Amino acid sequence: MAGPLQNEVETEIRIKNVSHQYRPTRGRPVQALSDVSLTIRDREFLALLGPSGCGKSTLLYLIGGFMPIEQGEIRLGDRLVTEPGPDRGVVFQHFALFPWMTVQQNVLYGLQKLGWSREAQLKQAREFIDLVKLTGFENSYPSQLSGGMKQRAALARTLAIDPAILLMDEPFGALDAQTRSLMQEELLSIWQRRRKTVVFVTHDVNEAVYLADRIAIMSARPGRIKEIVDSRFEQRGSAVLKTPAFIEKVDYVWNLVRQEAIIAQSETVT
Repeated sequence: MAGPLQNEVETEIRIKNVSHQYRPTRGRPVQALSDVSLTIRDREFLALLGPSGCGKSTLLYLIGGFMPIEQGEIRLGDRLVTEPGPDRGVVFQHFALFPWMTVQQNVLYGLQKLGWSREAQLKQAREFIDLVKLTGFENSYPSQLSGGMKQRAALARTLAIDPAILLMDEPFGALDAQTRSLMQEELLSIWQRRRKTVVFVTHDVNEAVYLADRIAIMSARPGRIKEIVDSRFEQRGSAVLKTPAFIEKVDYVWNLVRQEAIIAQSETVT
């Protein structure tokens, strides 16, 4: 038994008038998001960018169905988001691998939960371990892997269940600069071959401009959509990094983010 073909699922994400408030057991409630509306197109790579504490990750977790939507609505196609589902795969910053499982066992885990046959599980796991270039490390444990290899394993585990939507919460934030650059190129290559709707949270302006089709820039808390910036270029890949068009776009986006970061910092000080 194999799972549903997620690429047949409609993957446009429509966020309408979403607000969210955190209510700690002590202290005042914190308004994380305020009246956020955003449409993420089918098979688009969209980056969420903004100062720390602006609600980027909160919005991602609401799309994933991990928290109740208090105000407004989020739809995947015509379906309201009310809970997590196999149509949405999540990759976190700190890998979230099971340390007692090998790379292959980690990748197999989601397929087992979906009820795939053992033969289909092993075939799918091999394909995605190969895809992220971890061939030969199937029987290694996370403690035996570098940071970049752990994130490759986490990506393979998520991709193996074939989610139609990929939600990524600063997945390369814990990596060194060289490994981060390699992982960006790898992710872009995988996305170009297996087009999915990607929502990518980052605080790195260069990363957002390099990877995304569009960038949703968020305001200081409470997070709102400040501006949507088109970041598509005629060419994709590392060759674009030194072009005048790329440098100009980075400067433009950085100035927008900087304005909100100054506001966020001034509110923290006061």
